[in-house]
Amino acid sequence: MQEPASDAVAAKATVMQPDLTSLVVPLLKGVLYREDDAAQWAALLQLLPRVRDYVAVLALELVVDEAEGYAFLRSQPQSDDTSPKLPRLVRRQPLSFSVSLLLALLRKKLAEFDASGGDTRLILTRSAVVELVRVFLPAGSNESRLIDQIETQLNKVIELGFVRRLKAQADSASSRASQEPVYEVRRILKAFVDAQWLADFDERLTAYQAQLVAPLTLEPDDE
Repeated sequence: MQEPASDAVAAKATVMQPDLTSLVVPLLKGVLYREDDAAQWAALLQLLPRVRDYVAVLALELVVDEAEGYAFLRSQPQSDDTSPKLPRLVRRQPLSFSVSLLLALLRKKLAEFDASGGDTRLILTRSAVVELVRVFLPAGSNESRLIDQIETQLNKVIELGFVRRLKAQADSASSRASQEPVYEVRRILKAFVDAQWLADFDERLTAYQAQLVAPLTLEPDDE
């Protein structure tokens, strides 16, 4: 027997309806980027109210930036001190001083990049990142140790999702095919280091410099 047309349309609509679980589970694991999965991003926008209501039951709130193309979950702020303390589903990660400094410098670089009105993707070579940090270190710092330290910090920032490693590009000053590591600063960094924080950036860097001239010029592996 042929299925009635109305039933067929309803069945098709059910099949095409995005699944709430397939959206919430990846969000609980990390950031959802439009550029990584356009179909999943479109499904999120379609089910936005339902996703917000669902995660609210878990004491989480959904942050979506449609212009920049990312979404993530964060814990709801506690309303008052008398409210019962709920377990955190989104873990807070304490950052070392050096990683915090690198994030601050990358955020400032992103702000300058946006102000220039150029491309939407901020791409930096490893040497460019080294130069960002170098000005805050005492003269004469060991070059190889400096590069190793910054690579360790970059790996941590990549793990946090604020930077993405790209394919290495050829060094124009050398005939070797590909040597220079290249990184993209992901725009979600703007959500964690906001404009108000940047307004006090120079004052913060003064404090950073005061700490950096101390004996721990180059920290051991940050864990």
